[in-house]
Amino acid sequence: MTLRLSKIVMLLCLAAFCFLVVFGNVTDYGSNFAFVQHVLSMDTIFPGNVLTYRSITNPALWTAGYWLIIAGEALTCSLFLLAALELWRARHASGRDFDRAKKFAVIAVTMGFLVWFFGFMVIGGEWFAMWQSSTWNGQESAFRFYMTMLAVLIYVVQPDRDLERD
Repeated sequence: MTLRLSKIVMLLCLAAFCFLVVFGNVTDYGSNFAFVQHVLSMDTIFPGNVLTYRSITNPALWTAGYWLIIAGEALTCSLFLLAALELWRARHASGRDFDRAKKFAVIAVTMGFLVWFFGFMVIGGEWFAMWQSSTWNGQESAFRFYMTMLAVLIYVVQPDRDLERD
């Protein structure tokens, strides 16, 4: 039971993390919006970079992009909560049934990977050359986020045995 409860707690911790990210993005909208604005505008990358043809300078698109990020983060939070709930419900079940309940953990981590790896590393980091900005570069943080999620997933999906009955 200890391992099962540990897996549930880790999923809840990831849900709490995602919740706080969403909460911060909504309650400190301006500073976090500025991050998206500068990344999409590509106004802090190396001077004279030819990639700036990719920049987006339309405030409506900055807003849409920012809300897409927030929606992805909120969906990730919800999926981690659902994953923890499904494992909680299956905590007394057979190892096979507990393993089946892990599907939402896989879905939650996949969504988080889409947000923080695809969104921040692929789109922000490479397409918008965020890696060139010393001011508006979120790649290190994004790396920590998705690697933590992947590490938890590796632990969570380890097969569970049937609980020993006294």
